[in-house]
Amino acid sequence: MKFMYFFLPSIPGTLEERRSLRPIASRTERWQRMIEEVVEIAQLAEEVGFDAVCFPEHHLHSEGLEMGSLPVLTQHVIHNTKRIKVGPIGYVLPGWNPLRLALEIAWLDQLTKGRTFVGFARGYQARWLNQMAQKIHVTATTSDKSETDRVNREAFEEVFRFLKLAWGDEPFRFKGKYYEYPSPQEGIQWPPHKWTREYGFPGEVDEEGRIQKINVVPKPYQRPHPPLFQAFSISEETVRWCAREGITPTILISQPPLLRKLVEAYQEDGRKAGRQLKLGESVGVLRAVYLAENHAQAEKLAEDGVIGTAFREFFYHFGFFEAWREAGDDAKYGKKMLPPEEATIARMERADFAYLGTVADVRRRMDELVENAHPEWFVWQGDQGLLPLAEARRQVEIFGKELLPRYK
Repeated sequence: MKFMYFFLPSIPGTLEERRSLRPIASRTERWQRMIEEVVEIAQLAEEVGFDAVCFPEHHLHSEGLEMGSLPVLTQHVIHNTKRIKVGPIGYVLPGWNPLRLALEIAWLDQLTKGRTFVGFARGYQARWLNQMAQKIHVTATTSDKSETDRVNREAFEEVFRFLKLAWGDEPFRFKGKYYEYPSPQEGIQWPPHKWTREYGFPGEVDEEGRIQKINVVPKPYQRPHPPLFQAFSISEETVRWCAREGITPTILISQPPLLRKLVEAYQEDGRKAGRQLKLGESVGVLRAVYLAENHAQAEKLAEDGVIGTAFREFFYHFGFFEAWREAGDDAKYGKKMLPPEEATIARMERADFAYLGTVADVRRRMDELVENAHPEWFVWQGDQGLLPLAEARRQVEIFGKELLPRYK
């Protein structure tokens, strides 16, 4: 397996501090602590053998949780490490102008000489995505196959189609529902057309001096493009799409039978697309890990960490716990959202999402994961900003010394 540390870059602080210092995300000294902690943990992850660290893209969170990933944060971490790959999982495509995103990705890959990767997401938080995508009238995904959900996926796939063209070697035209290039499509009058005709890519300019195709430069340092990831998939439809497009899904669904089904679906559609994949190849899983001298101590860490605070206080409201439904839940609750009292760490353990206990306990759970699904990527849900820095470091150090070498 390969190992990736997933940051929710968070302003350091307890729940009490977030209440008393509200809004904690307006405090510069706390931002500086967060940036320092992210760099320090990334350096440690590199030292103990992790292959990559990654960030989500989220904005406007005055509460100080998951402060997003812009290219500048990725670049900052890369420049403060030596070999580890760094990137977003992922850019929320409906919120990006596709040309600007293609340029950001390529510039970052060139500046870092290929030490980055590209992750994609559809975006589930209307709080900020509605602001970013207001001109194309796209809102956050609802993952319910509604009209809103369909439009979000439509915009997501349109931006992705543009990126693939932008990474190619030929100038091109593009006409989508939301974007067109060149704009306007009939061409753009270009006064120095003789210069472009002589020194630019053939076909960009017509005989009347109008731009008729665009050629996005720079191209990525990694050809044809950096490695591609999809953020925290829960649907078979998304997993199969990733297989056809050569994207590594990082799967949130964790129950072993359901995970196995999705991994097999990825392998099946990959084969249809001409990719001969071993079971689990080019597939990632997301897990939370808490290591201690016994289960009770590990559970206390989990309660204080991301899955005991952010998952229960914040992510619960987006239906994350629906990914960990159990046998009997449908009979008990129907298709309604699980009630708050069911948002427990014990449920996440039973669903094989949270690995708690001694090194031996966690090793046993990871062995079972490998036996069941053989995932190429193990993505660790980190606790930066929620657990004290010393404890977050200790978790990475123990994992790197006692567990990581077994699976590398």
